[in-house]
Amino acid sequence: MSSKDQLVAAIDIGTTKIVAIVGRSDGNGGIEILGLSNTPSTGVKRGVVLNIEETVRAIRTTVDDLEARTGMVLTDVFVGIAGRHIKSKMARGYISRDSHESEIDHSDIRRLTADMYKLPIDVGEEIIHVIPQTYIVDNESGINNPVGMCGKRLEANFHIVIGQIASARNIERCINKAEMELVSLVLEPLASSEAVLTDEEREAGVVLVDIGGGTTDVAIYYDNVIRHTAVIPFGGNMVTADIREGCSILQKHAEDLKIKFGYAIGDIAPENKVVSIPGIAGREPKEISFKNLAYIIQSRMEEILDAVNFEIQNSGFAEKLTAGVVITGGGAMLKNLPQLVKYKTAMDVRLGLPNVHLTGKARDEINQPMYATSVGLIMKGLEFLEENGKTLRFGDRKPEPEVMQPLAARHQREVEVEVEVEAERAVHDQLDDKTPERGSLNIGEKLKNIWGKIIEATDERLDDNPVK
Repeated sequence: MSSKDQLVAAIDIGTTKIVAIVGRSDGNGGIEILGLSNTPSTGVKRGVVLNIEETVRAIRTTVDDLEARTGMVLTDVFVGIAGRHIKSKMARGYISRDSHESEIDHSDIRRLTADMYKLPIDVGEEIIHVIPQTYIVDNESGINNPVGMCGKRLEANFHIVIGQIASARNIERCINKAEMELVSLVLEPLASSEAVLTDEEREAGVVLVDIGGGTTDVAIYYDNVIRHTAVIPFGGNMVTADIREGCSILQKHAEDLKIKFGYAIGDIAPENKVVSIPGIAGREPKEISFKNLAYIIQSRMEEILDAVNFEIQNSGFAEKLTAGVVITGGGAMLKNLPQLVKYKTAMDVRLGLPNVHLTGKARDEINQPMYATSVGLIMKGLEFLEENGKTLRFGDRKPEPEVMQPLAARHQREVEVEVEVEAERAVHDQLDDKTPERGSLNIGEKLKNIWGKIIEATDERLDDNPVK
């Protein structure tokens, strides 16, 4: 199967929403989005599944909607993973080859990478990703791709991503209970990076900050290599909670305020504007000042950005990030947030949209920061399938929903149903009629009369209701 024909299904299990998406390569370096659906997430907190049943119900709801839209049945899926349990570290591994003369090939790299999954880690943890950074062949360092070179000893520096076994198993259990199979877990900041960062940014040095509902994911690239990843357990939901408590209003009103009227910098917010919030249980409406709202938002966003700054300094690449910061995710859509990030990090900042060329019916809907991870999961899925020579399974196509049938076809079916009802009534009348004259008819004659009435009723009904 060509890469253009390979379909990929992915599910982004977030704190605020669960997204199901199906896509494929368009053959020109872009992604064709065949379908997209999302539903509110209620069983996840800060990127970790805490309620299996609620999460399964939400997954099934969004998958059913996607299947109804596309006619496909999802069987094998890629799933994103995040959460505060995620951590990363650097490690070096090596293998000894049989001969100096033979060329290094992909099987040598796979063997070296597979060995890194055996590294000793803490109890209750597992290695999720092993990402090679640079290679060393017989003490010759700084090699990005050793394939085709000759050498006896092959070494590499690796970026190791580690997560809790329980969290990963809970995600897999949710997928299985929703009647699907998990192909692979993908670290969400890596997926988002794939979707929004350019090759030039990765080479120059860049920080990706994906602000979700429950977590803020950080990925740092330099010289085309992932150097650092982290998951900060704060996100947009914390901002909403602060607004709710600071303004003494309901959660849904706090979320609406943040999205519609929120500013990330208090000094920029309008001076004399207020918004009225309905009172609880018939109480007087509450007026909220734009400026007070903005200062509440700014306070929490600065705390999140302080944690991002800590990760940047901790990476050791703070002085090499020429391309600055790219912010994405649903939380990145706050007004004036790029200015606040620039002030806090002293770096250039841009808003990250999926930069891959998108085609398909859902391309306009998905081309926004909140779906960066979903697009990245499709891209990482295509990469995984190509590297491993696999294809995904999809179930048999579902029949088109009746609402999608042409009006004339539905009208004809309605006429047929009415005719069938009348024909059935005629059968009962004929069999129940016990008059001596009709009772003398034999079974063959009775059936002949019944079918004659059915045909006459059908002709009359279709004549009265012509199908256009």
